[in-house]
Amino acid sequence: MTDRARGETVQVSAARRHAYLVVLVVLPPVALVAAVAVAWGRGIGPLDVLLALVMYTVNIFGISVGYHRLLTHRSFRCTRPVRVALALAGALALEGPPSLWAAEHRRHHKYSDKPGDPHSPWAYGDSGLALLRGLLHAQVGWFYGARRRSNRAHWVPDLLADPDIRRIDAAYPAIAAASFLLPAAAGGLLSWSWTGFWTALFWAGLVRYAIVHHVTWSVNSIAHCFGDRAFPTRDRSSNVRWVALLTFGEGWHNWHHIEPTSARHGVLKGQTDPSAALIRLLERLGCAYDVHWPSPARIAVQASRLRDRESAQRPSSLFDGSGSGRGP
Repeated sequence: MTDRARGETVQVSAARRHAYLVVLVVLPPVALVAAVAVAWGRGIGPLDVLLALVMYTVNIFGISVGYHRLLTHRSFRCTRPVRVALALAGALALEGPPSLWAAEHRRHHKYSDKPGDPHSPWAYGDSGLALLRGLLHAQVGWFYGARRRSNRAHWVPDLLADPDIRRIDAAYPAIAAASFLLPAAAGGLLSWSWTGFWTALFWAGLVRYAIVHHVTWSVNSIAHCFGDRAFPTRDRSSNVRWVALLTFGEGWHNWHHIEPTSARHGVLKGQTDPSAALIRLLERLGCAYDVHWPSPARIAVQASRLRDRESAQRPSSLFDGSGSGRGP
C-alpha cells in the first residue's frame, strides 16, 4: 500500500513548491554569499553580531526544544505559557508552521533512511555521486523535489487539536515577517538610526535565517551520513560533534533514533546537550514536568548491543591473519 493510499501524504501545488524553491532553497545561499561580500567590504558591527546571536539562540532552542523534543516527540510536558513561547520561538526560525514541521519529522522517524523518509541522504544509493545527490536532497532538495508532503491530519492530530498550535499555524506568515522585523527594529532603536535598522535586518534577519536553516538541516544530511555510532539502529543516524555544538545537542543523533522520546540526546560522556540543560532548568523551575530522562541502565544495554553485534561480525584470528598463520 502506498503512502498516498494510507493517507500519509498530500499533494503539494506547483505554486507552493515554487515558493519553497525561492524561500528555502535559493534565498539562504544567496544571503550567505552576500554576507561574505558585505563583511569583506563593510565589516559587521558588534550590535548586529549581538542581535544575530540572540535570534540564533532563540531559533535553535525553539527548533530543538520546542518543535522537536516537545511538540514532535512529546519528551516532556510544560505549562501553557512555556509551550506557546517554545512554539513561537520555533516558528521564528522560518522552517514552517509547527504542525507541518512535526508531521514531516514523525514521518521521517517511521521510515528513517528507507523509502518513505522525506529527507534521507541515502535516497539515491550509496555510490559517490548518488550520495552527493542524496546529501543535497537531504539538506534542501526535498523541499522542492517532493510533490507530496506529510498529511498533518494523519501524523499530528494531537497538534491539530491544540488551539494554541492552530493559532500559531494560522499566524505563521505574520510570525515570518516578525522574524525579520523584530531584530531590524531592535537595531534601529538601539542605534537610533535607519542604518542600524537596515544592517540588523540584513545580519540578524536575512543572514541569521540562512545560517539557522543550514545548521538545523545538517542534522538531516550530515548526521545521517557521517560521524560515529555508539548504538545500533535500523538507520544511519550518527553523532557529529560540530553539528551537536551548533544545534545545541541535536547532532547527538544516534541515541535520538534509539529512543526518540528521550529529552536528552547527548547521553554519553563528553556529549554536551544545551537543549537538555534548558529542559532540566524548566523542570526545576516547575515549568516542565513528566520529562522522559534516559535511564543509565538502558543506555548501557544499548551500547552493549552494538559491541555484541560488532564482535559477532568480526572474523576470528584464524582467518583474519591476526594469529600466527601457522598450521599445527
